[in-house]
Amino acid sequence: MTQLALRKLRLSHFRSHKALNIDCAPGPVAIYGPNGAGKTNIIEAISMLSPGRGLRRAASDDMIRKPEKLGWKIAAELQSLSQTHEIETWLEGGQGRNVRIDGKAASQVALGKIARVLWLVPSMDRLWLEGADGRRRFLDRMVLSFDPGHAQNTLTYEKAMRERNRLLKDQVRDPHWYRALEIQMAEAGAMIQSARAETIAAIALAQDGAETEFPRSDLNIIMPDGIEMAQSKDALADALAASRPRDLAAGRTLVGPHRADLSAVFTAKAVAAKECSTGEQKALLISLILANGRALAHSFGAPPILLLDEVAAHLDASRRAALYSEITALGAQAFMTGTGVELFDSLNQDAMRLSVGEENGTSYANVV
Repeated sequence: MTQLALRKLRLSHFRSHKALNIDCAPGPVAIYGPNGAGKTNIIEAISMLSPGRGLRRAASDDMIRKPEKLGWKIAAELQSLSQTHEIETWLEGGQGRNVRIDGKAASQVALGKIARVLWLVPSMDRLWLEGADGRRRFLDRMVLSFDPGHAQNTLTYEKAMRERNRLLKDQVRDPHWYRALEIQMAEAGAMIQSARAETIAAIALAQDGAETEFPRSDLNIIMPDGIEMAQSKDALADALAASRPRDLAAGRTLVGPHRADLSAVFTAKAVAAKECSTGEQKALLISLILANGRALAHSFGAPPILLLDEVAAHLDASRRAALYSEITALGAQAFMTGTGVELFDSLNQDAMRLSVGEENGTSYANVV
């Protein structure tokens, strides 16, 4: 299978790493070391090779190594299908994040066209128990892995919605002020909803066609009680217009894709994910990440890069072995972190193992 793989990674003043150079193997990469060694910082840097704010959703300024505060830079060599790309992304001088691909300035959307990156981090373990915002972000990250243009549609929708909400808070009642904004929201919103539905269908198909140790889940996009999800551009524009009196009373927009939620049901037990055990919820999340990877391997032409932070520590030995086996079968380059090398005993012995730590203020990542 054609591969998407990180070949080289160079960090400068990123988080805890003043300077760190890693030459990566194309398959699974086990990163281990004590707490505070900077393992998660490495995979966060890799996540910044895709659009957005990375796996921690941190502000760019928060990634600057202290106390120097010089800015940060990530440089990478990426094999993407049949091409090799040089990628740089950096922050300096209090300005926004910059991106350069093959020596030319580029947008974050351009990153999404050559690099598909999925991640699972411990903060996501409560995905099914907390608010809809987190589940919506999880859904949109899945969508973005298939459709890099989804980010721009989301930005367009949110910008127009902010303007509409300002009118609502100011109690503006003239319909002419709303119409142009609602048309913008409807055009972008219809594309958002269509892309989400297509993604859910692709994930379902990828789960149906797989033999896996991890449980299948049935996904659905739902709206708050009493609100119907308008599917077409015209229907969404009409729904926004009809909702103005209610929105004026609330001071915000109450209909649209920004109100959507993602529900999941453990298929074999017919139990909602939020009612499953902690272990089952973790297994369901892993299953979705793997299904997303399988679907991307089909649509993009190569499996995505996987970033799995502390995933091994939350699985028993048999589930760890099953996960490593599935990653190998998928053919994905997967970066996995853990505190001890023993967590990766069942990983193929040919896989790369990196011991990460710090000596005299200098980071190291040694191949073991």
